[in-house]
This record gives sequence, C-alpha cells and structure tokens, in this order.
Amino acid sequence: MKQITDTVLMVRPVAFRMNEETAVNNYFQKNLKGKDVNTEAKAEFDAFVAKLKSVGVKVVVVDDVAEDNTPDSIFPNNWVSFHENGEIALYPMFAENRRKERRLDYFANLEEEGFKITNIVDYTSAEDDDIFLEGTGSLILDRENEKAYCALSPRADEDLLIEFCEDFEFTPVIFNAYQTVEGKRKQIYHTNVMMCVAEEFAVICLDSIDDAKERKNVLKHLKQDHKELIVISEEQMHQFAGNMLQVRGAFDKKYLVMSERAHQSLTPDQVAKIEKYSEILSSDLNVIETCGGGSARCMLAEVFLPKS
Repeated sequence: MKQITDTVLMVRPVAFRMNEETAVNNYFQKNLKGKDVNTEAKAEFDAFVAKLKSVGVKVVVVDDVAEDNTPDSIFPNNWVSFHENGEIALYPMFAENRRKERRLDYFANLEEEGFKITNIVDYTSAEDDDIFLEGTGSLILDRENEKAYCALSPRADEDLLIEFCEDFEFTPVIFNAYQTVEGKRKQIYHTNVMMCVAEEFAVICLDSIDDAKERKNVLKHLKQDHKELIVISEEQMHQFAGNMLQVRGAFDKKYLVMSERAHQSLTPDQVAKIEKYSEILSSDLNVIETCGGGSARCMLAEVFLPKS
C-alpha cells in the first residue's frame, strides 16, 4: 500500500470558532477575543489551499453548511478516512456538535473527481455507548507497513481501535501520551499532535510517552520499518511540530506539510533531516491553531481511493 497520496479533501469553514465541547480535553485551544475568527480562519484556509495547489497537490475543497453550526468542520480527518481498497471508514466523535460534520454528500465530490467507493465501514454507532475513535487524529496509519499507532485517550478507545485494525488489517501499536498542563500530566487528545509517520521517517515527541516500556515498543516498530527518527520536544509539540503530513505534489515530488508556527519551532538539524526526504511546505494557520487546537495535518483528509 502507498503511504502518501497526491489528493486531499478539505472543508472550508463557515462557523469556525473555539469549540467549547472539545476544549474539555483539547488543551491546545484558546479563545481569541476581539477578532472575527471565522473570517480570519477562511483567509488562512484559502491561502493554505493555494499553497498546496501551487506545488501540484490535488485539493478537493467542499463547503461546510452554516446551518449545522459546526465550529470544527475544518478538521475532516477526525471523522473519515479513505482507503486504497475503495473503502471509507466513518468514526465516532467525542463532541456532540462535531457529529454533524459527517456529510456523506461530500463523497459525491470525490466520485465526480473519478474516485471509486466500494464500501462504507461505519463505526459511528459506538457514540451511543460513549466510545470514540477520531479517525486519523487518533490513528497514525503506516499504511505501507500496515500499522496503526494510537495514543489512548477519551477520544481513542482501545477495543474500537482493535476492531478497526481487524477490519482494515493493521497491527495496532498502542500507548499512552501525555502533556503537562498547569503542572499536571494529562492525556494528549489526539495522537497526531505528537507524531507523524512519513515514508522514510517519523517525527515524534518521545517525551510525551511517560511509560518506558511503551516508548521502547513504539521505537521498536519505527526502527523495524527503517524510519529515520526526528525527535521533537514537548515545547515543539505545543507549537504543532508533531502535526505534519507528507504528501506528493507534481512530478512525484514529496512535501512535508505543516504550519508556519511548527516550521519556525524546528531546529536547523531537524530541518536538514526532513529536507533529505521532503521539501517543507508551511502556511500561517495561527488563528486556526489557537482557536481550533489543531493544525495543518488535521485539515487534510488524505484520499487513497482507487480511480474508477
């Protein structure tokens, strides 16, 4: 299976703001007072899309619906994932006001682009039991090596992770990841803020995995698959340096996509390691990051569906 794609689905926001329902366990979120955050988020979104398209990444942009009042719709990777066998997975969401983000009519846009959908695997009934697994926010998929890295949290249930891995034939790599919040260690809400797995390398905040055995196991799997490790600090993680995604642009060129804030937090040595494999593509997402508590990777739902 391919690890990276040249096509992403992105949802243009219409009601973006700090989501009070997700702020209970997303410690990256902050309120920006005195700003029209939705207008500023739209501007950041459009500039980001333009940058991706300028290097040949195919971006399928769909518009959110204002009536749904979905502040986090800009982060579609939490509710859907697209797979090479033509299957789509739909995921159960922690926040009730995020559940309206799941809009199946978006799939028609992909079919219009020539993608083939063979089946939808729907895990959303788990919401009735307060069980959640938030897509490739919770799951870091090494598709090539068929592994799913997952930091358990209120938004990532172990049993549902194992069910997903059985259905899609991934090996689960399970651990706990933490960040320091007001002097206390608290679970990180999504795995994709502390690690990114690219074709040839992995960016990871090892300091967030407090348990030595769990850390050793994660490292074992990454080294087994010959990933060069680029280790970031917890401070860099708080600048969204773990929230990155490798994509393919024109002429098969690879790019590691991240925010400007994440890019600026990297050391020259880390940049040099990344640039051995990928050009860095960064964009200013400051309002989206501050209010939404998510960054560049969260905005990109990778499309691996076959062409019909």
